[in-house]
Amino acid sequence: MAHNALLLVSRLLFAVLFVPSGFQALANIAGTTNYFAGLGLPLPTLAAWGTGLFELIAGLLILIGFQTRIVALLLAAFCIAAGFIGHYGQGAGDATLAFLHQQMLMKDIAIAGGFLALGMAGAGAWSADGRGAV
Repeated sequence: MAHNALLLVSRLLFAVLFVPSGFQALANIAGTTNYFAGLGLPLPTLAAWGTGLFELIAGLLILIGFQTRIVALLLAAFCIAAGFIGHYGQGAGDATLAFLHQQMLMKDIAIAGGFLALGMAGAGAWSADGRGAV
């Protein structure tokens, strides 16, 4: 029972990060597009829509525990890619900003580690994946 409770809390904590982030990206698509354009990404509008939809939908799937193992692995890859695209080498010339970006990169890598663990453990019995499980 404690195992399932901790997996539920884990999923809730991940959802608290990704659902609002995806919603915010979609609600301010112009700002999100400008952010991606500033990173030099090709097709920044497409990247903004894709990122916002992915974060929102994947966050909701993690929340309800549906296809958790697959979604967790996709989110792990997403976190690593987002960390390196958005933070690696950023802030050059400003030690404080460079440190901040380094910490954000490490945070993204740590979140990816959590998603890998969730991908291994699965959603637990208290989820759409575990309905009917004991």
